[in-house]
Amino acid sequence: MDHPCVPVFAGLFPLFLLLLLWPVPRPCLAQSSVKYSLSEEQPPNTLIGNPGETLGLEKNNRLFKLEVGKPYLRVDETGGNLYTTETPIDREDMYCESPMECVLEFEISVTDTLFNTVPVLVEGKILIQDINDNTPSFSSPVISISIPEHTNAGTIVNIPTATDRDAGTNGVASYDLLGTEAHGLFSLQVAEEHDEKLPQLIVTGHLDREQRDTYDLTIRVVDGGTPSRASTAILRIAILDINDNAPKFERSTYEGTVEENSPVGTSILQVRASDLDLGDNSQIEYTFAQAADNARRLLRLDKTTGWITVQGPVDREQVSQFKFFVHARDKAPIPKQDRASVVITVRDKNDNAPTIEIRGIGLVTHKDGVANIYEDVPIDSPVALVQVSDKDEGENAAVTCIVAGDVPFQLKPASESSSEKKKKFFLQTTTPLDYESVKEYVIEIVAVDSGNPPLSSSNTLKVQVVDVNDNAPVFTQSVIKVSIHENNQPYLPILKVEATDADSGTNAELIYSLYPGSFIQGLFDINPDTGEIRVNSVLDREQQERYEFKVAAADKGTPSLKGTATVVVNVLDENDNDPKFMLNSYSFSVRENLPPSSPVGMVTVSDADKEANAQITLFVDPDNGEFAIQNGTGTILSRVSFDRERQSTYTFQLKAVDGGTPPRSAFVSVTINVLDENDNTPFITQPSNSSFQQINPLTTIGTSVEQVKAEDMDIGTNANLTYSIVGGNPFDLFHISPGGSITLEKELLRRHYGLHRLVVKVKDGGTPARFATALVHIYVNDTMGNVSVVEALVGHSLNTPLDVDIAGDPEYEKSKQRSNVLFGVIAGIIAVILVIVIVVLIRYCRQKEAKSGYQAGKKETKDLYAPKQTNKNTKHKIKKNKSPKPSKPMEDEETGAQRGLKFNLINDSSSDSPRIHLPLNCNPGSPDLGRHYRSNSPLPSIQLHPQSPTAGKKHQVVQDLPATNTFVGTGDNNSTGSDQYSDYSYKTNPPKYTKQEVRMFLTTSEV
Repeated sequence: MDHPCVPVFAGLFPLFLLLLLWPVPRPCLAQSSVKYSLSEEQPPNTLIGNPGETLGLEKNNRLFKLEVGKPYLRVDETGGNLYTTETPIDREDMYCESPMECVLEFEISVTDTLFNTVPVLVEGKILIQDINDNTPSFSSPVISISIPEHTNAGTIVNIPTATDRDAGTNGVASYDLLGTEAHGLFSLQVAEEHDEKLPQLIVTGHLDREQRDTYDLTIRVVDGGTPSRASTAILRIAILDINDNAPKFERSTYEGTVEENSPVGTSILQVRASDLDLGDNSQIEYTFAQAADNARRLLRLDKTTGWITVQGPVDREQVSQFKFFVHARDKAPIPKQDRASVVITVRDKNDNAPTIEIRGIGLVTHKDGVANIYEDVPIDSPVALVQVSDKDEGENAAVTCIVAGDVPFQLKPASESSSEKKKKFFLQTTTPLDYESVKEYVIEIVAVDSGNPPLSSSNTLKVQVVDVNDNAPVFTQSVIKVSIHENNQPYLPILKVEATDADSGTNAELIYSLYPGSFIQGLFDINPDTGEIRVNSVLDREQQERYEFKVAAADKGTPSLKGTATVVVNVLDENDNDPKFMLNSYSFSVRENLPPSSPVGMVTVSDADKEANAQITLFVDPDNGEFAIQNGTGTILSRVSFDRERQSTYTFQLKAVDGGTPPRSAFVSVTINVLDENDNTPFITQPSNSSFQQINPLTTIGTSVEQVKAEDMDIGTNANLTYSIVGGNPFDLFHISPGGSITLEKELLRRHYGLHRLVVKVKDGGTPARFATALVHIYVNDTMGNVSVVEALVGHSLNTPLDVDIAGDPEYEKSKQRSNVLFGVIAGIIAVILVIVIVVLIRYCRQKEAKSGYQAGKKETKDLYAPKQTNKNTKHKIKKNKSPKPSKPMEDEETGAQRGLKFNLINDSSSDSPRIHLPLNCNPGSPDLGRHYRSNSPLPSIQLHPQSPTAGKKHQVVQDLPATNTFVGTGDNNSTGSDQYSDYSYKTNPPKYTKQEVRMFLTTSEV
């Protein structure tokens, strides 16, 4: 069931659904009530407390406003402290529901000034504590009572009570008698009934009217305050005749009800008392006792009948209950009395229409029934605090309130602790307000109670919507484009922008400006009033072709709102720029042997202009037919094939012409550098393949024995030559440096004597690499006795395959072994011969005959097998210096070689004459090769004459040695025995390689 205070909007269910889905702030309800206690009569600016702190509310950026509690209270607007004011709080002047409890109510609204959220309503009560600021007093300064004579001692006589406006402990506390006149006759006691102090006089002596008929005593009343207050009165006691029986009420307490607004004379209840006496002593008179002023004023007590009737307008809203005492007193000379309490409850009647109080809340102030609220307040923002109350009670005070009419406002409970008699509501907005749509609302609030018949009332509030600057200026176009030619005149207006604002007044007055930006600083400006934009400088499209900036229109509202639009200025091109090559000059490198029509480079040319002004055509200038250029790509093409060895550099110019009117042109220099390719094989200049170098066996290690030199027509790495020995160095005697210098690496021994052929490879650094092979001949011997023999050996080397090593004397080891065997055989033969000789000598001595026919043979044999001896000292000296062996061992080896020498007859293809096959490792110390062979011939029986065919062939062998550096061959240093001589034999068969093949082989090869 909906709250009765929620307005009903028929037919607006879709709108309600939209509002439910719309994000809204928290509903504003009052926080729990706070209570304080304060003594009355406090001085101004006394701090009572801080309700916000008590409830844990934030104090920063909050506005505290006292809604209820004036004029007694005030609140600090920023801190929330609650203080007293100049108006004193007097508990006795306040309307208190109970004598013991007096409450002052207050309400404080707390508003967030930073976010302008819905205010919080804080309710509170201040319990006003009584202070002893009133003196108790009797109703009259003289109190008269009557006591019959001969009253028994101990008789108690009631004394009229005193009153004190204070309550609680500050009320009447005690009574006492002052002075000495009452001594022996009277004493005073204080009884307590219904929390009331009752003074009672006790007769303590014998009273005799004839002796004294009156006594004047002083009675004092004292309250319980600190400090206490007191007052006195004269208690006049008259001594009367005896009245035996006192009146007696039927009940000690009478209760009744009366409807408010009852007419005068309406009977409420009757009090009754009886007296057992007779005559005047039994006649009873009823009077009010301890009755409040309003009871005496509104009610009438019939003194005779005891009926209590209405004598004034009884309003329950002013007095809801009457409580007093009634005394019943007889009419005896010495009257007696009784007392009964009376409680009359006023029944409510629906005589009060609901009261609607509308007041401001938080930052919203009201003046003359008008509330001003800004249009930008959020939904559910409170406009007013509505308090609906009904002075009636029960069903008559149950109020239902609504907002009449179709307005965007509704009531929401402001306090969860509201009673049925007093309800508080926030009048809140339900939809966003728009000043431009509705500027004013008249809100009528109707409240109806539940009485029978029901009573209603209404109150109106005029809400004026205050315009806020909630509409930003809007330009007619969000993007504004304009074009202007470059090289323009300065301060030229280019366009005018316009914007509108839906607000009114100063909120709609506009000021135009340009958004700050370094790229437009000083280039453009705008008239702040008219919106006209002009260009202040000469524009250059080549520097910037397009300017895009924002123009703002700001209104004069507070705070000011801005609208923006984008302005695009396109700068139109003019042909004011020459074509420009990317570089001042170009240099390209291409490899030689590149075929014609190959790209050799690319140039980049640009023109700061655009479109036709930037269309560029390229030309070769001058065009000598060597190069062409492609328009569009800038690629330079060759029309010739490059040969670096013929021409390594080409230089020409390129001309660029744009398509503007008139056209503009530019030139650039182009250099084409032809890069080398490895298309040339190294050419060996030193030594010749047929040459040789003789070194002494005593040559020291590290000595340079030969220098290989070569050239390469290429350049760079292609001409970087490296030298290496790839063959013919089995003993690692020689080493070649990267520069081609051949040095001796090891000590030369006897076996190293003879011809050494080194195969040297000269390779360039190209990719792929090219190389040439050189044959370096080194002849190791003490002397150069016969050049022809060495040349013959070199010639044989040229005809030997390269995979065969030629290094020193190949027969050295075999000859050494054969010599050892031969020496053993000879030694045995000599021993046998010596034995025979001895035997023969002995025999011939006996016979004394000498045989000389064998001396010649022995001599010849001695010559053959015993070569000339060398000096032993020389042998030791040479050995000490680590030089090659002396000539004696060489002669021994030579003799052994002669003994093993074989003659082979080889048929010559051109002649039938036999040819002697000679070993080539013999000692060339003999000045003549033929004489050497003749002097060492082991066959003396063979006689060679010049006329002999054999002799002729022998001389032919010597004379027909091959020419030097004619053939290329290889030798194997691992060959042993007599077979190796066949590798060094000279044959008349056709050579293995022709001269043309040898030349090609030696000059051109490629890896």
